Amino acid sequence: MTELTPVQEYYKGKTVFITGASGFMGKVLVEKLLYSCSALKEVIIIVRPKRGKSPEVRLEEMFKLPIFQRIREEKPEVLKKVTSFHGDVTYENLGLSGDNLKHVIDNTNIVFHMAATLKLEGNLKDAIDMNTSGTRRALDIAKQMKGLEAFVHVSTAFCNCDQEIMFEKVYEYPHKPDDLMRMVEWMDVKTLDTITPELLKPHPNTYTYSKRLAEILVRDHYETMPVIIARPSIVTPSVQEPVPGWVDNLNGPTGVMIGAGKGVIRSMICNGELRSEIIPVDMAINGMILLPYRFNIMEKRPQYIPVFNLTVPEAKKRTWKWIMDVGRDLGMKYPFEIGLWYPDGNMSTNKIYHWFCVVMFMWLPAYFIDLLLFLFGQRRFMVRVQTRIAIGLEMLQFFTTRSWDFKSKNFEQIQDVLSSQDKAIFKIEMNDVDDYEYLRTCILGGRQYVMKEPLSSLPRARTQLKFLYFLDRFCKFTFLAGMLYWLCSKFGIIEFLRTTSMENVK
Repeated sequence: MTELTPVQEYYKGKTVFITGASGFMGKVLVEKLLYSCSALKEVIIIVRPKRGKSPEVRLEEMFKLPIFQRIREEKPEVLKKVTSFHGDVTYENLGLSGDNLKHVIDNTNIVFHMAATLKLEGNLKDAIDMNTSGTRRALDIAKQMKGLEAFVHVSTAFCNCDQEIMFEKVYEYPHKPDDLMRMVEWMDVKTLDTITPELLKPHPNTYTYSKRLAEILVRDHYETMPVIIARPSIVTPSVQEPVPGWVDNLNGPTGVMIGAGKGVIRSMICNGELRSEIIPVDMAINGMILLPYRFNIMEKRPQYIPVFNLTVPEAKKRTWKWIMDVGRDLGMKYPFEIGLWYPDGNMSTNKIYHWFCVVMFMWLPAYFIDLLLFLFGQRRFMVRVQTRIAIGLEMLQFFTTRSWDFKSKNFEQIQDVLSSQDKAIFKIEMNDVDDYEYLRTCILGGRQYVMKEPLSSLPRARTQLKFLYFLDRFCKFTFLAGMLYWLCSKFGIIEFLRTTSMENVK
């Protein structure tokens, strides 16, 4: 039997309880724990019914995903260590009761609280109920766990966006979490929506606001509980584990990358000279797994709650322009299937130019396509899709037009206490990652895992791309020629040339 590393030894015999296990990061966390910490005793997750599927069916389908392939092939027995209970963080006791609740309380050693609504445009009631009150409900259960060694609350690096420099600490805020939680319980949604803009200032959305309140809530439990805060920046597809390029949603840069590759997104507000704040999901998950170990080997309990900004080193932060240029180049080499238009969109800080591009190349085509669908008796959808894209891009502007300064000393120093084996197994160091190759992996991952487009379709997609190129150039030439003709007609240039020509003939 292979000797366990210090981190693996720490997790040996432990029971881990995870909220949000069915989400993007949650699935990667479950897989990594089962694969690299196989000596653990049990992983308990809560799953709610969705689209008529029971929690048991959803768990079964999750295990069939590509990210669990190496476990299915190498360690299928560890899948039996996962216990799934019907639960939901929007209910008291997380929807657990009876023997299920007792099992969680009596056996859990480590909690990863990841459940959250990530909708930047979501309403305040839902955000507070899920992100803030949901955290309070998770803490209430954790308080009863006699064997609790660590409660890892997953926040976001952007929750203190009013700070010029974001250190690894919890910042004070005039709004009290308890006050907001009580308010959303009795206030109707319409009234709450009316006062939301004023409440949020200086936060750009309900997500960062509710996450900031949740951090304060967690901090206030530090005296009596082993709580830890993890703050990942923008989470992107995996570098290597469990499979290169793994991603399963359209949030953040992945959605922009796919939307641009499909020719749906033609322009976005972004300062190309600013550096991106992204972290691959496997690096973020490895960092999270290391936090309980790091906390429990400390010689002395820290005076203040441990906070870790999960970000990549400054040297690895590429500019948005570099990402855009390289992404466009790779998008031509590895095109998506059946794009709406030729993918040659751009970024700009000029709002007038941006809105011209949006109206001309995004909204007008959307209405035109919906008109054709209406005429042919088909269901219209493009305007609705474009509306969602517009809302998403507007929300992203806050993050792509500002410079961020995260200090990640605590996170970086984890390396100092790791053995060489643990550094390799739970990799959080990015210096040896080839940025160009990683971006290629992201595009292929989005293509395969989100759009379900196999690599075998690349030749056909390249042929389609050539057709879209000639169609794009033809339409632009026709449009410019028409504009030129209209201008010449309006200012009498054509009539002047016709008269001059006739005089020369005479």
